[in-house]
Amino acid sequence: MLLATVLGSGIAFLDTTVVNVALPTIGQDLGAGISSLQWVVNAYTLTLSGFLLLGGSLGDHYGRRRVFVFGVVWFAAASLLCGLAPTDEALIAARALQGVGGALLTPGSLAIIEASFRREDRGPAIGAWSGLGGVTAAVGPFLGGWLVQAASWRFIFLINLPLAAVVVWVSVRHVPESRDPNATGRLDWAGAGLAAVGLAGIVYALTDGPAQGWTSPPILGAALVGVAALVVFVLWERRTPSPMLPLDIFASRQFSAANVVTFVVYGALGGSLFLMPIQLQRVVGYSPLASGVALVPITVVMLLLSARAGHLASRIGPRLPMTLGPLGVAVGFALFTRIGPGASYLVDILPASLVYGLGLTLTVAPLTSTVLAAAPAEHAGIASAVNNDVARTAGLLAVAVLPVAAGISGAGALEPARFDSGFKTAMAIAAVLCAAGGLLSWFTIRNPEPEPAPERRDHDLSCPVSAPPLRRPETSRTT
Repeated sequence: MLLATVLGSGIAFLDTTVVNVALPTIGQDLGAGISSLQWVVNAYTLTLSGFLLLGGSLGDHYGRRRVFVFGVVWFAAASLLCGLAPTDEALIAARALQGVGGALLTPGSLAIIEASFRREDRGPAIGAWSGLGGVTAAVGPFLGGWLVQAASWRFIFLINLPLAAVVVWVSVRHVPESRDPNATGRLDWAGAGLAAVGLAGIVYALTDGPAQGWTSPPILGAALVGVAALVVFVLWERRTPSPMLPLDIFASRQFSAANVVTFVVYGALGGSLFLMPIQLQRVVGYSPLASGVALVPITVVMLLLSARAGHLASRIGPRLPMTLGPLGVAVGFALFTRIGPGASYLVDILPASLVYGLGLTLTVAPLTSTVLAAAPAEHAGIASAVNNDVARTAGLLAVAVLPVAAGISGAGALEPARFDSGFKTAMAIAAVLCAAGGLLSWFTIRNPEPEPAPERRDHDLSCPVSAPPLRRPETSRTT
């Protein structure tokens, strides 16, 4: 079960990072500028974010394993289209289809674990899921760099096909089916459409605003449509009898607080991971493979310590790990500001990667466990989808906003000196965001109350008949 869920969600996580290291090569091969490269990332994240909630609802209605397997097959087919794309426009369209598949499989992977494992085993299981899933995301830069340098950037998508085949085979043979017995109403297609339109309008405005002008009619129109659609989405979810997003799930302070922390921290992560490979290749002068290898220590740290972080959070509660983890990531981002022309790997890149990896390890498993534990068991699918959606939306907005805020936009944005200056500003912003996430955790996350010990009943300890306690008879001495 863990193999299927980790590898299935892993290929979706992998494509959020493996593409980043190939962006400079894709841009050169297809003649794409910074805006098109942003859309190569955002087209995937946009549909992933827009339909994650629908994916969670479909799993609760029709079976989590069934929807999970269907999503894996869809993802593989879209990956094939990405690998064969002849232009940047075709690649962006295929990436959007790939995001739909990711939205179907991602919430199901966590919901399967939540519904199938015993309560005392969920923390370690989620720790293994988040750690190994994080490893697939972290190994993406290395794998992408190797494939780009050894063969072609197209293989970063084609490699998903054999992995997907393994996931489907294992899932059909070994993963039990589960669903929400109370999910009997109609699916909220209107809510899914409003969420997708709202996110698309806002992201389009933020991504293309610097090039077209913030006051141009297309940008203003897209922004207004996006905001209006999201407002209507909230009103619709409040009134429809079968909402895609039951708003009462946010009545749990723990659930709401954990998702706010998710938004802040994952926003910083998403924006920085978009910029890091470009900095290493364009400014430091690394090859695609070297830029991927440079981040391997993050993979090693997460592989070794994520399951232990899950055990630690189960034993002492999530508050302290969720506070120290983002603060550690913030220190890592601060150290990343030292990366520039002539940067030393041992002095500048390696220490930052290790600190970053330790902070991320402390953050991911406790955060995920807290979100799922704060929601009722019957809402496991939607709780997983909400948290994934918050994380992906944060990354989506960060990829659109962080380069603009750091001065990396428009013509000449990829020029090394200008990009280097903007990169340092972006890392400082990301450090502040993660530090804010750590402080939010300390003030808003609460450790769960320990379960009361079972009461001892008198008849469990006394003799069933009314008589004095039995004593061992004394052994008589013989002479």
